[in-house]
Amino acid sequence: MESTFSSPAEASLQREAGAGGLLTPLADLDRVYELERVVGFVRDLGCQRVALQFPDQLLGDAGAVATRLEEITGSKMFILGDTAYGSCCVDVLGAEQAGAQALVHFGPACLSPPARPLPVTFVLGQRSVALELCAKAFEALNPDATAPVVLLSEPACAHALEALATLLRPRYLDLLVSSPALPLPTGYLNSVPEPLERFGRCFPLAPGRCLEEYGAFYVGGSKDSPGSDLDPDLSRLLLGWAPGQPFSSCCPETGQCQDESARAGRLRARRQYLVERARDAHVVGLLVGTLGVARYREALTHFRNLTQAAGKRSYVLALGRPTPAKLANFPEVDVFVLLACPLGALAPQPSGGFFRPVLAPCELEAACNPAWPPPGLAPHLTHYADMLPGSPFHVPLPPPDSELWDTPDVSLITGELRPAPTWKPPNAPGCSALTPRPQLELAESSPAALFLSSRSWQGLEPRLGQTPVTGAVSGRRGIAIAYEDEGNS
Repeated sequence: MESTFSSPAEASLQREAGAGGLLTPLADLDRVYELERVVGFVRDLGCQRVALQFPDQLLGDAGAVATRLEEITGSKMFILGDTAYGSCCVDVLGAEQAGAQALVHFGPACLSPPARPLPVTFVLGQRSVALELCAKAFEALNPDATAPVVLLSEPACAHALEALATLLRPRYLDLLVSSPALPLPTGYLNSVPEPLERFGRCFPLAPGRCLEEYGAFYVGGSKDSPGSDLDPDLSRLLLGWAPGQPFSSCCPETGQCQDESARAGRLRARRQYLVERARDAHVVGLLVGTLGVARYREALTHFRNLTQAAGKRSYVLALGRPTPAKLANFPEVDVFVLLACPLGALAPQPSGGFFRPVLAPCELEAACNPAWPPPGLAPHLTHYADMLPGSPFHVPLPPPDSELWDTPDVSLITGELRPAPTWKPPNAPGCSALTPRPQLELAESSPAALFLSSRSWQGLEPRLGQTPVTGAVSGRRGIAIAYEDEGNS
């Protein structure tokens, strides 16, 4: 129980404090962190205060990088670490607190648009890629030279995709190369038609072609951690890719490849199970997983209205990074929904696991919106912005008199018939509704109160009017380890 809902007491005693050492040799800092491009970005904007955001695994190099940039540019650098949610998101709030005029994000990034306008540039890193080994792996997995295939990669390997495509194009005729979808600056006008943007990547499709026609070859991951749950970027691609198309991955250093079709099937089955859990739920906890990604307030309003229309109660919880110990304080909640960036919503969960399932926004949409297409016909969307009005994937709620609300539904988990939800308009009262009792009393209908009344132990009994009234007396003095009346024993 202690390892599931709290940290062991010995962990804080055995933890060693101290600053991390330098991870990258000084001679390689300019190349690894692309300091020449960062210097050009700072000088073009004329910024005097710049925030440098590093993930936890790169904080050892943060001091050396900041010192080098201050020497070259003359601007003041601020290091941002220990972000409140995920290090893949741009920490706009932290930069504003430091009074920064621009931000440089190092390491893996979800490339989500920030909630507030701020000049941002990304340094995704350049992981080494064995092009010859990856080309041989591609040829072994794709014997048909005419089959359409998209080259995908983790952000740190995107620099090598064009070189890999150059090796493959003499034989393969229908090859498409993706690239990271970097957010455009505020007020930027582009006269060239924008390519298709999906999964945080740009796909330059030819006119008349669609992405569902292509198979996928992913360069990234590690041979030491083959589990898909360890890589939220790969999980996002496996869930959203067309089920009928082949999908394979390749380790960039060794060229070791594998077919990801079976793993994608397991991920989809797990997500379908979470949709059923959301349909059975009566109380939903909406976890605020970001404050720096655009439209997060609009997403909270959308999902609160969605759960209310489906006859469910919802609570908005701002707890920082969700942990089993934090969520265990809300036992009345049946499921939690994490409103975060696409990578944060699919981040690997702690080994102990949560006592209630944690869902992505798409699963709640599929569970509460009867107009949502059935499984197999609807794409799995990993970003909450794709379900908001204005998105091509947005599906509005049906009207109250629609037959979709009265369609019989049986739970695949309990086998019981689910009652039809009582449709409520978005402006109807929610948790403040009053429920009449037979004794003509009015009490507030609260899921937390109903859950408390069902528990065998409800706290200390007040026993009002049942104990005699006595005068105040002196209590014990001292500290808990040794009160004065206990003596030296």
